Amino acid sequence: MNNNKLYVRLFVCLILGLFASCIEKAITKDSFSSSTSVSDQVYPMLDTENSRWFFFSSASRPFGMTNLSPDTEIDGAWGSGYRYKTDTVKGFSHIHAWQMSGVSVMPVTISAANQKTIYEDFYSKFNHQTEKISPGYHYVELDRYQIKSELTSSTRVGFHQYTFPKGSNPAILFNLNTMLGPCENFDGELTKNTNRELSGKVVMKPTHRRPKPVTVFFKVTLSTDIVSIDQDKKTGNYLVNLTNPNHSEVLMKVGISYTSVENANHNLQEEIPHWDFEEVVFQSQKEWNGLLGRIKVEGGTETDRRRFYTDLWHALQGRRIISDANGAYPDNTGDEFRVGQLPLDDSGKPKFNHYNSDSFWGAQWTINTLWGLVYPEIKEEFVHSLLQYQKDGGLIPRGPSGGNYTYVMTGSSSTPFIVSAIQEGLITEDLESIYQALKKNHMVGGIMEKAGYEHSTSYGGGFKYYVENGYVPYPIPEGEFGGHQEGAGLTMEYAYQDWTLAQLAKKLGHRNDYNYFMKRSENFKNVYDQSTGWMRPKNVKGEWYENFDPYQHRVGFVEANSAQATWFVPHDLPGLATLMGGNEEAVEKLNKQFDEANKMGFTAGTSHDVEEHPEYRKIPINYGNQPSIQTAYIFNKLGRPDLTQYWARMVVEKTFSGLSPSTGYNGDEDQGLMGSLAVLMKMGLFQMNGGVDDDPVYQIGSPVFDKISITLNPEYYSNATFSIASIDNSEENLYVDSVMLNDQPLQGYEIRHSQITAGGKLTLQMSNNPKMSFEVEKAQIK
Repeated sequence: MNNNKLYVRLFVCLILGLFASCIEKAITKDSFSSSTSVSDQVYPMLDTENSRWFFFSSASRPFGMTNLSPDTEIDGAWGSGYRYKTDTVKGFSHIHAWQMSGVSVMPVTISAANQKTIYEDFYSKFNHQTEKISPGYHYVELDRYQIKSELTSSTRVGFHQYTFPKGSNPAILFNLNTMLGPCENFDGELTKNTNRELSGKVVMKPTHRRPKPVTVFFKVTLSTDIVSIDQDKKTGNYLVNLTNPNHSEVLMKVGISYTSVENANHNLQEEIPHWDFEEVVFQSQKEWNGLLGRIKVEGGTETDRRRFYTDLWHALQGRRIISDANGAYPDNTGDEFRVGQLPLDDSGKPKFNHYNSDSFWGAQWTINTLWGLVYPEIKEEFVHSLLQYQKDGGLIPRGPSGGNYTYVMTGSSSTPFIVSAIQEGLITEDLESIYQALKKNHMVGGIMEKAGYEHSTSYGGGFKYYVENGYVPYPIPEGEFGGHQEGAGLTMEYAYQDWTLAQLAKKLGHRNDYNYFMKRSENFKNVYDQSTGWMRPKNVKGEWYENFDPYQHRVGFVEANSAQATWFVPHDLPGLATLMGGNEEAVEKLNKQFDEANKMGFTAGTSHDVEEHPEYRKIPINYGNQPSIQTAYIFNKLGRPDLTQYWARMVVEKTFSGLSPSTGYNGDEDQGLMGSLAVLMKMGLFQMNGGVDDDPVYQIGSPVFDKISITLNPEYYSNATFSIASIDNSEENLYVDSVMLNDQPLQGYEIRHSQITAGGKLTLQMSNNPKMSFEVEKAQIK
């Protein structure tokens, strides 16, 4: 891009006031001007003061293998990557994934003063005022070198455009041996192939979570000639000296692969065979617009709409593709590394992509629903990817990284994800073999036995006690073998996941299995203490945990306290209410918790790393982490939809509203989970049990917009639109007075998956008058 075009873009962005999220394509692409581009609504800076390595994304495609962006902090998985308050760029790296990082580069100018120090002294200040970011694009000026840097990408290729000062000596530093986010990069190699081509590799050191090393291979092509390559003996890193073209502009493409340099080159040639930077930016914006534009919202404030699309954007990133364009992928599940091959269709293209992914822990209330309804093709792909791990390594993972198991978090969290895909009709073949693979995870030798990051043993999950005694003790008598060995919480999680597997057993006619897993799904009752009214840990002798405090964090409960975790019975809320004395007593108890949590903004501080702070950890409902994010919709299931409507609105207002680098998700966003939750709550659709019913059920809440339109994918559902119209909607009129589906009264506050996917219109008459199903003394809305 020449300087005139650059200045035009920056000027237009400033005029439009789209700070930190503007990219003007109307100059050359009339059909996607900023006035019609949904992607321009996204605010990428959200929560970047609290972000972690994989949280921030800019020059990236949806789920892209390449996720190119500037790094301002590079040490550790937490507090790293792009951190808004750090004003120093320390490199542009191509991989920001769960437990993975790699290929960090930095454009520099070389002078007599810095040519001997550049390998260790190369950071540059930058200014947010001149920075421009939108999905698929990042512009930043490196003040130290006066280099204008622009980044974009395809799925597997990073595309750089650097405008160097005229008369300077341009170079690019390849920091292949460095600490980079969650892991150290080492054994970096860079080779000159031709005057304009380089190839190389770098190894990611194992982490506590990812137990094996991973190699990333890359191929580099440049638009200008390479003068020389120098390697520093101390750091082992490389400086690529370039000729300075007359127009002072250098383009660089970096294709990456986890299998070979040859496949990195294939990815590069397949995805960006040309040198048109503008075209790649446009195609990236077009891809984002296509996905984000499937949901159209009307009404609310401009900030409300921008925040909605920012939440939706987060729901479509973080979990990263690891397979090449030809279907090759890294398989680290065995004793020896191997290159696997995904099945190909008749045209020779992979039938699906393979993924790197954080845990599906909490996905039953988030991406299960959003992906299944709006992005069924993505959900289907992820199911096939999880099943590919099972074919290679014998177990369906709950969070794979680097082509291997990490055993992140707990239980068999992939079970409700896969079962819901089957119930939605997205997966229709080989159901018996899928069932048997899922069942294996719920039995001896399966993944349910393992606590978090328990790689070499199977004691930390307390599974044998769960099967024999009906609960997991706290503490585990055998000792510490992994993370998250909190027995009461594990018991409740296993019980829910057993129930979800039972639904598939029923569908396939496995009556004995159905009865067996349904019986196990009642194990939550074994950790309910009638004397206190809370779920409570037990030791191996069956004795209740002494000096019990339901607000004490992580004592028997995974990333939660008892007050939060007591409500984790999404499969049998009537049964839980019975334990508490009935629906009215349960509603009163939960409503009091919401009253208290409201005073603290419904979250344990503004970031995940402060949850255990004494000031925050006693919160009774925490919408900053997964264990209690379903609680507002529990009222619906207990006969008080008005309280669901009220508290869901309050949670959205205090937890998932606004646009600021200082806040956004107030906890652990976890690769789309909280973004998805925010989207669903604002749409007023929620699935309490994870969508694993035969024809899944959605609970209706209180939408924040006047109208929401979902364009259904015709390859999976009807070639139609489903809309939600909230008549007389306002901050005061947050209650649903009546429900109509296609102009016919709909009983209750639930709607079936088949009713939505057939297309049509849901009409909600809103009012300021709560419509109660029964009166609850002392549970009136404040």
